[in-house]
Parts: sequence; C-alpha cells; structure tokens
Amino acid sequence: MPKIAAPLTALTRRLLRRSCWSLLPLALAAPAFAGVFEFAPAPQTDLNRVYRIDRSTGEVGACQFQLKEGGVGITICFPSGEGAGPQPAGEYTLMPSRHEREGGIFRVNMRTGEMSICYVFDDKTVCTPQAK
Repeated sequence: MPKIAAPLTALTRRLLRRSCWSLLPLALAAPAFAGVFEFAPAPQTDLNRVYRIDRSTGEVGACQFQLKEGGVGITICFPSGEGAGPQPAGEYTLMPSRHEREGGIFRVNMRTGEMSICYVFDDKTVCTPQAK
C-alpha cells in the first residue's frame, strides 16, 4: 500500500511560494537569453557546408563535415571574419541562390532590404559589404 504524503506545514508552503515567485522572472526571461539562429545549406550540390546566422545581429559563420582517416570524421567550423561579424541591429536571414555551383549564401536584412554575399575564404566566413 503506498504511503500518503504528510500535509505541508505552513512554513513549507511559504517557502515553496517564495521559491516559485523568485524563479518566475527567470522563467519569463529565458527566451531572451537564448540565441536566435537560422541555418541554411550552401547551394553548391557537392559541398556539405551549412551557414549559421544570428537573426538579430547578422553575424554569420559556417561549418562542414570532413572525413578523418581511421575515424568517424570531424566538424570543421569557420568563424566570422571580415564583414561577417555583428552588423547594425536588424532582422537577418540567409537566402541561398539556386545556382548549384555557388558555395556562398546571401545575408539579407529584412528590415532594410540590404544584402551581402557570405562565403568561406582562408578558413574564415567573410561577407561583402551590405548593399541595396
């Protein structure tokens, strides 16, 4: 036969209420701490590269898979380089072209309509200046 839990004391109930109320701001703010990223593959059909963008800052990076001799392989990531770092606040997205031999991707600011092309160059993700 299962045990029946003893009723909570007044002190225990107060402590639980206080704990719940003190954690509420953290629970409500949690989404604000989470990075909002978007991912898109490079259009090039024989390239296993995926681009990542921070949708609010426009910072772009890329990663790809590489075979490793005698192992399962490794993920190679290319950090943000020239032009790929944080941009003015906006609403950014990645837009691959339909060109099957294109290794780069468009970074688009949905608020201003500005675009740039981002690609991997010398082990860094780089982007051209934003333009309309």
